[in-house]
Amino acid sequence: MPSVVITGASTGIGHACAKFLLDKGYRVFGSVRKQADADRLKGEFGANFTPLLFDVTDEAAVLAAARDVRAALEGETLAGLVNNAGIAVAGPVLELSVDQFRRQMDVNVTGPVIATQAFGPLLGVDRSLKGPKGRVVMISSVAGKNGNPLTAPYCASKHAVEGLSESLRRELMLFGIDVIIVAPGPVKTPIWGKGVEELDTSRYSNSPYLAPMKNVTAFMQRLDSIGLPAEDIAECVYNALTLPKPKTRYQISPDPMRHLITQWLPKRMVDRIIAKRIGLMPPA
Repeated sequence: MPSVVITGASTGIGHACAKFLLDKGYRVFGSVRKQADADRLKGEFGANFTPLLFDVTDEAAVLAAARDVRAALEGETLAGLVNNAGIAVAGPVLELSVDQFRRQMDVNVTGPVIATQAFGPLLGVDRSLKGPKGRVVMISSVAGKNGNPLTAPYCASKHAVEGLSESLRRELMLFGIDVIIVAPGPVKTPIWGKGVEELDTSRYSNSPYLAPMKNVTAFMQRLDSIGLPAEDIAECVYNALTLPKPKTRYQISPDPMRHLITQWLPKRMVDRIIAKRIGLMPPA
């Protein structure tokens, strides 16, 4: 039975990936931050699911979890590591708390580094383990190739994940371990709802960004209804883990044509379209 580690398995994409892979006959180790979530998922998923209790920014806790996974594997390799855990921070760069920005980068960028360092040996870097080499799947975003206003921290973190993944893929060729990016568009997941809940719009009450921030947060709240089902992303992750010759990057979006058009339009034109839509045009 192949085994996989998924970070951020309590909800959203991570939860969907855990369910999908369990249904495909995998043993899944899924990270959560709360004991209540560990108990809930264990009850929901059954014997082939093992919760790992850690925050991806806590290096000592992640390393301890990796030791537990190594013991459970009993000398076999890990089939995959899905670096999924993430948060979304919104706000204008000029007025954003630096602590918020730092937290965004810690979770979305440093977190995958910590997890990959901890679980990488189990994917086959440790040549004493038996079995096929595992793969790393990095959950990025269409925002990893675009820069959306008022969500710069999230976009910056996903741009960093793209660069990290490219470099890591080439470094891990030494061990025969592949790295594949999965970059979803809007997904029906709590990540944006949580971002809105944590956003203190009162701090922008006297800011020229107040109206645009309200427009952006309203859009974020609609993502649950217009986004892709998380199960679609889970299937893409499964393909990334199992296809004999996977692509290096999979982009999956509910509106691929829009992303294609904005990719080819002149940047200044796209700037104006976005600015008009959310109220960022300067006074006449």
